[in-house]
Amino acid sequence: MTRVAGVLARLRLPLLVFVAGAATLAAELTGARLLAPWFGASNLVWANVIGLTLIYLSLGYWLGGKLADRYPTMRALGITVMIAAASLAILPIALTPIFSAAQSAFADLSAGAFVASFVGTMLMFLVPITLLGMVAPWAIRLSVTTIETAGSVAGRLYAISTVGSILGTFLPVLVLIPAIGTRLTLILIAGVLALAAVPLVGARAVAAPLIIFALLAMPVGAIKDAPGETVLFEGESPYQFVQISEKPGGERILRLNEGWALHSVLPASRAALTGGYWDAFSALPVITGAPAGRLAVLGNAGGSIARAYRIIWPEVPVDGVEIDPVVSEAGARYLDMNGPNLTVHEADARFWLAGERGPFDAIVVDAYRQPYIPFHLATQEFFQQVHDRLTPNGVVAINVGTPPGDDEVVRSIGATMRTVFPAVMEARYEEFNSVLIGFRNPAEAVNAKAALAAATGAVAPAAHKLGGLLQFVTPGGGQVLTDDKAPVEQMTDGAILDYLNQGTPGL
Repeated sequence: MTRVAGVLARLRLPLLVFVAGAATLAAELTGARLLAPWFGASNLVWANVIGLTLIYLSLGYWLGGKLADRYPTMRALGITVMIAAASLAILPIALTPIFSAAQSAFADLSAGAFVASFVGTMLMFLVPITLLGMVAPWAIRLSVTTIETAGSVAGRLYAISTVGSILGTFLPVLVLIPAIGTRLTLILIAGVLALAAVPLVGARAVAAPLIIFALLAMPVGAIKDAPGETVLFEGESPYQFVQISEKPGGERILRLNEGWALHSVLPASRAALTGGYWDAFSALPVITGAPAGRLAVLGNAGGSIARAYRIIWPEVPVDGVEIDPVVSEAGARYLDMNGPNLTVHEADARFWLAGERGPFDAIVVDAYRQPYIPFHLATQEFFQQVHDRLTPNGVVAINVGTPPGDDEVVRSIGATMRTVFPAVMEARYEEFNSVLIGFRNPAEAVNAKAALAAATGAVAPAAHKLGGLLQFVTPGGGQVLTDDKAPVEQMTDGAILDYLNQGTPGL
């Protein structure tokens, strides 16, 4: 028994270092998921999360070394970790008022999302990450007995911490968040962290992890309200936060992450056309002259495009490619996505298209990891792949979301398409959306406006609007994007910041 007690005593610090390493990375990744419904998951938000995490870890390393010299006891370190665990556990409870206040306070400021997410991240991570950063140097101080072994002790404990960090990187994302959600994952992490500190503090301290674990039984409720709307569905996947809500009139909306953009709409009337940019894609059979052709939608989301085809062009089979199964399940349940014309494929769009697919009469690209088009779906190599999957008279149409007054991304994608397709046309269909169409047959482009103007039936409103907006994209005018160099994220970030700055000069 004495031998077992001795082994357990020697394992106290390595176990704590391992769990603290896992908790640090798990908290960073989980924290980013907590931010996403409020501020999105853009590069700007991730820069805040990673940057502030590193700042707090640096502060923790420094403070940990100072306090370890002043209080070189197991109990002091254990109490510090207990406080870190408690601060992590209360985050899921406190985040709604904190994030709501940050979002509201900076809603009208220049670079509002960036500033608000910075404040939200600062408030969220300040205490727990700083305290977790103190663990490694404190543990080294307690483990070193002679100067001759200091190097090996430090190396061993940092290796243990890094192995824990590896576990903390993959376990939440691949297992815990899909199984129990972000908020319960964070509480579970906090409970395990507190449990690892008990051997350093004493048996009486076991009450702390038990209290934290008890929070797992609390109802989590809605993650985020939709003001003026009824939330029908909320879900979390390895990719994003998913929400479907219904307006008082009956219109249903799919939002992802912060919800600034609408990804699918089901009209209250359940009509084919939504009134949004999705309607432009309904007119593609008018252009190609193939009302019984075949369509691929890369970025199917909740199925707005496929649903319109089911009503207007029932003879057109649709392959809907959607990487997130939670989005597909929600679309089928709440957005009337089901239909005999639609086959849903759960895959990355480019990977799916690389198989023996097609030929298609039209390919629609409407894939977003808000606010970005995935760069690999906007390059010369990708459009060549699309070109090779089209029929001789086929077209590709891509939705490009950009703020009003900024067309750098549109011009660059248009210039890239021009290197592959003999004719490309553009329509600024909505305030924030442009539609680019690439034609394999240039004659189809010449006739497009006339064909759209002559359209009749249910598709006529969308066809007439698209025809009135289409203009040829001339050679040049934008950067050609390649798999090697496609700065779509930087262009989009710049456009968003410029747009936000317009309303607040000097900020």
